Amino acid sequence: MAYKRKTWAEKMNPDAEPEVKRVDKDFADIPAGATMLIATPAIVDDYVRHIPKGTHTSLQQMRKDLAAEYNAEFTCPVTSGIFLRIVAENAYEEFQKGKATSKIAPFWRMMDKKSPALKKLTFGPDFVLEQRSKEKIPA
Repeated sequence: MAYKRKTWAEKMNPDAEPEVKRVDKDFADIPAGATMLIATPAIVDDYVRHIPKGTHTSLQQMRKDLAAEYNAEFTCPVTSGIFLRIVAENAYEEFQKGKATSKIAPFWRMMDKKSPALKKLTFGPDFVLEQRSKEKIPA
């Protein structure tokens, strides 16, 4: 039986629950013993939708904000990046299907030329850089 790859919309998984757990050993920028939030794609989507037009927010800032919101000391850097990509790919698919940019998650407000996630997008950087330019956000 052939494996069917999940769509970006399916990966958004609105039923997923956030989890706060204590890390046993140092992990990325998180010291052993600290509490770490593992968010969900839906939480990241909601966060992105609240970034004001014409502003840039970093992945690090989102991690700090979400950790505070969910009473954790840190937010997982690995899943944060993955979930931001899922949000971006899903939003772009919605755009491709005819949704206006005003109705999709404005993920370009979190990705600039230096963002590792930008290089991983299936549709390349042009759309992101064009949207940033329209909002007068530096590339």
